[in-house]
Amino acid sequence: MKNCSICARLAVHFLSVVTLTLASTVNAQVTQLNSVVITASRMSQSLSDVLADVSIIDRETLQNAGLQSLGDVLANLPGVQLVTNGSYRSSTNLSLRGASASQTILLVNGVRMGSATLGSFSLENLPLERIERVEVLRGAAAALYGPDAVGGVIQIFTREPVDGLQRSVTAGLGSDGQGQLGVSLSGRSGAWGYSLGASHERADGINVKTPNASGFNKDKDGYRFASLDGSLQWKLSELHELNLNLLHSEGEYDFDGAPFPTPAGTNAGNLRAFNVPSMRQLSLDWAAKWTPSWSSNLKIGQSKDISPSRYLLESDNTSAGESRFNTHRQQFSWQNNLRIGNDSLSLIAEHRLDEVDSSTFYTVRERAMSGFVASYSKRADGWDALLTARHDQNSQFGNFNTWSVSGGYKLNSDWRLVGNVGTTFQAPSFNQLYFPGFGNTALKPQEGKSHEIGIRYSAGSQRAGMVIYQNDVQGFINTATNVQSSLAVLKGATFNWDRSWSDTRLSTSYDYADPRLKPTNARVSRVARNLVRAQLNHRIGPWTPFAELRLSGDRFDSASNLTLPGYGVFNMGTSYRWDKNWRIVGRLNNLGDKTYSLANGFTTPGRNLFVSLQWTD
Repeated sequence: MKNCSICARLAVHFLSVVTLTLASTVNAQVTQLNSVVITASRMSQSLSDVLADVSIIDRETLQNAGLQSLGDVLANLPGVQLVTNGSYRSSTNLSLRGASASQTILLVNGVRMGSATLGSFSLENLPLERIERVEVLRGAAAALYGPDAVGGVIQIFTREPVDGLQRSVTAGLGSDGQGQLGVSLSGRSGAWGYSLGASHERADGINVKTPNASGFNKDKDGYRFASLDGSLQWKLSELHELNLNLLHSEGEYDFDGAPFPTPAGTNAGNLRAFNVPSMRQLSLDWAAKWTPSWSSNLKIGQSKDISPSRYLLESDNTSAGESRFNTHRQQFSWQNNLRIGNDSLSLIAEHRLDEVDSSTFYTVRERAMSGFVASYSKRADGWDALLTARHDQNSQFGNFNTWSVSGGYKLNSDWRLVGNVGTTFQAPSFNQLYFPGFGNTALKPQEGKSHEIGIRYSAGSQRAGMVIYQNDVQGFINTATNVQSSLAVLKGATFNWDRSWSDTRLSTSYDYADPRLKPTNARVSRVARNLVRAQLNHRIGPWTPFAELRLSGDRFDSASNLTLPGYGVFNMGTSYRWDKNWRIVGRLNNLGDKTYSLANGFTTPGRNLFVSLQWTD
C-alpha cells in the first residue's frame, strides 16, 4: 500500500468535502454545543467556550464499544495514536500529537495515575463498563497540570450517582474466548448519592508475537480483568458537598518473554510469562461555595500502580523467576476559584509524592513535587483569553517555572480563531535514571516551548476545525534507546469535521504528524505521519447501525530500525433497543481481517465479533 500518497489523496478529498458542506445549506436538526468540560482549564465551562483542543467521549459511545479497550476507543479521536504489544486490551501505550507515552498525563477523578518507573500509565487497567466520561486535552498543558503534560492530558470520570434508583447489568460474548459481565447500582436519597459497580472481562486472546520475533512463544496470550468501584456523595448543605471515589482493578495477562537473568535451560519458548497488574485509586473531595463569587475544592487522593511479572516452566508450572515494579502515589490539591465580573481567577496549590517498590534495585526510590498555579480567564465581547503561570519544586531537580497564554477571537457568529503558546517541563523517569544497565543518571530534564494556532467553525449541528502545532522539546529522551537528543520538534496539523442530519451523524478527522529528532532529523519512533478516521451512525427506529474506518500511514520503529507499513481497518456494528430497559450491541472489528503491527515483532487481533446484552432499570 502506498500509504503516504493514499492518505494525502484522502486528506485532500476530506478537506474538499468539508469546504463544500460548510458552503451548502442543509435542512438539519439544530443542536447546541452545551457539553461541559473540566480538563481544558480545571474549571467547568461549555465546550463552545473552550480555547484548548479538546474531545469528549460520552457514555453512549462507551456503551457501543463492546469489549474493545479504552485505548481502542481513544484511537478514534484526533491526535491520538496507539502502540500495542499485547493481546486485546493488554499492554497499550498512547501518543498524543507525536509525544511519547510518558509525556501525557492520565487522571482518574482528578487523581494522577501511572508508573513512576516507566513514567507512563496502563490504559488496560481501566474498565470501559465503569467509565462515565472521558475528556482528552491535546497540546502542552504543563502550566495547568505540571510536569509531563507535554502532549496533553486524559481525564477519566467513573460512574456517578443518578437521581432516583438505577440498576444495570451487562453481559457479552465474542471471538477468541471474549467474555464480559458488569453490574451497577446508583441513586440518591435525601442528602446522599451513591454509585457502586463491578465488572469482569476475559479472553483466550491471540499469539501476540510474530513467529520470527525474538522471544517468540507459540501459545495464545489471554487476559482476565476484574474491577470494583464506588462513589459516595454527601451534600452537607446547598454550599458544601463531600465526594468519595474509589476504583480497584486487578488482572492477569500473558506475554512472550523470559526473566533477566534467564535461568539455565529456559527461554521464552518454554516459559509461561504473565503479568498480574492492579490499579487502586482513592480520593476525597470537599467542594465548597463560600460566597457567590468564591468557590473552592480540596482534594486528597492516592493511587497505586502494581505490576508484578511471573515466569513458570510450561512443563511442570514451577517458578522460573518473578519481578515487581510498583508505584505508590499520594496527592493533595487545593483550588480556589474567584469570579470577577465575567472573568475568573484560579489559585491552586498541590503536592505529590511518588514512591517506588521494586524487586530491581533503584538508588533513589522516591520523588516529591510541589506546585503553585495562578490562572486568569478573561472574557470580553468577541474575544477571550486564558493566562496561566506555574512554579514547581522537584526534590531531585530543583525549581522550575512554566507558563501558557491562550486566546480566542470571534470572526463572526460561526467562525473563531484560537491560539496558544506555552512552556513544558519533564523530569526523567526512574527507569531512565536508575534501571541497571539502562539508566543514565546524567540525563537532564526535558524543557519545551509549544505554539499552536487554529480555526473553528460551529453552526447548528455542524462543527469543523483545523489546528497547526509545533512543540520544541530540548533534551528529548528517546524512550526506546534512552538517548538524549539535543532537540525534538513535534509538529503537525489536525483537521476535523462533525455533522448531524436528523438521525445520522458523521465524524471525520485527518492527522498529519511529523515529529523529528535533531540534529539527525530521524523520525520519532512509532508515530504515523498520516492518519485518517471516519465514524458514521444512523438511527432507524430501534436500530442504530454504525461504522468506523481508520487508515494509517507507515511508522518508523527505532527499537528495530525498521519502517512498519501502513494499514487500514474497518469496523462495523449495530445496537438494537426493543424497549426502555433492554438493548443489544454487536460489533464486528477488523472486517477485512487485516494483519498489521504497531510495534515491530508484535501482531494485533484479526477479525473478531463481540455481542453484548444490556439491561437498565
